[in-house]
Amino acid sequence: MFGYIVVNKPEMKFREFDVYHAFYCGLCRSLQRQYGITGELTLTYDMTFVALLLTGVYEPETVIETKRCVVHPLHKQQMASNTFLDYAADMNVLLFYEKCRDDWNDEKKWTRKAMAGLLKNAYQKVTEKYPQKTEKILTCLEQIYQAEKKNELDIDKMSGYYGEVMAEVFACYPDVWEESLRKMGFFMGKFIYLMDAFDDVEEDLKNQTYNPLKQAFMQDPENFDENCRGILTMMMTECSREFERLPILENVDILRNILYSGVWFRYWQVVKRRKEEREKQ
Repeated sequence: MFGYIVVNKPEMKFREFDVYHAFYCGLCRSLQRQYGITGELTLTYDMTFVALLLTGVYEPETVIETKRCVVHPLHKQQMASNTFLDYAADMNVLLFYEKCRDDWNDEKKWTRKAMAGLLKNAYQKVTEKYPQKTEKILTCLEQIYQAEKKNELDIDKMSGYYGEVMAEVFACYPDVWEESLRKMGFFMGKFIYLMDAFDDVEEDLKNQTYNPLKQAFMQDPENFDENCRGILTMMMTECSREFERLPILENVDILRNILYSGVWFRYWQVVKRRKEEREKQ
């Protein structure tokens, strides 16, 4: 359930994309610095958004440096660094490790089992650093696992479990902004869970693996995309409502680009693919 919280690059100004890219590279650098090359391999756009969001809320001292990296050895890249990029790196490792374990348990993917093994030490460092947060996140993930085993089809309940995971990630401090950040994370998490199910429904039907949207897809395939769009829109409406209550001035246009446009990139890709497949048939 990674890769859905992205920017709509064509709608961004060059300067805005440079800032976003600096945070993306900064997250990569933080992962490498704290957890080595294996940590770099977990890099996600989702946690780049978290770092940008929390930076906008709390306005920490942020340094942007120009450096070379292994991925781009010939050209120097701008890299941001601050406390929330380090926090996002920690959460990235935690969620990526659990995703690898989930893929191994569900689909017996040996590559994921191997990756989890490589990340074990990094994962333990994160759990020791955030014991209470880790416990809450693992409780929610276990609820998802147990509900999937029972073939739970209540999409509100299932997406709500992952919503609680992201709420815990977004709410980094117990302060005046915690409630809005937690609500924002909750609805973002529900969106991610449902978008992942929407994306994978045909494959899950073919492989006979769990997906809470399979029944809806089989009952009304013609209107499935539009029905899902309505549900997903409700999730992002609530998420964006909480976002607009936060006192964010720094990089606010980048964050709005993601919330109002970027998150729909994968949805429209899937809709286009299904339309083309229907036309071929």
